[in-house]
Amino acid sequence: MDTMNATTTPTDRDEAIKTIRTALKKRSGKTWSVRGGKGTAWGWIEIDVPPAREGSRAADLIELAQLLGLETVHHQGVSIAAGRDYRQEYIDRAEGRAPSKIGIPYWD
Repeated sequence: MDTMNATTTPTDRDEAIKTIRTALKKRSGKTWSVRGGKGTAWGWIEIDVPPAREGSRAADLIELAQLLGLETVHHQGVSIAAGRDYRQEYIDRAEGRAPSKIGIPYWD
């Protein structure tokens, strides 16, 4: 399936991780660290600069922000909350589309 032209909503965290990682690599030609949280943060997803590119971290964070259509990215990368709408938002962003859904915080 061509993920650049198809909107998918993986309900599985691991499938969302794979989709985001693949889309970012396809668009930038670079690998990105896209990992799932552990413990109580299990459903969350983190996107960051891989350790092998720590020397170019500042430039890579600017590029990551551009790839995701964000003004800036935190110096620790991007945290994506657990939830279908958040996953769809960042899949769309990673694939270069305007988000079809926007995640809404479900916590206080």
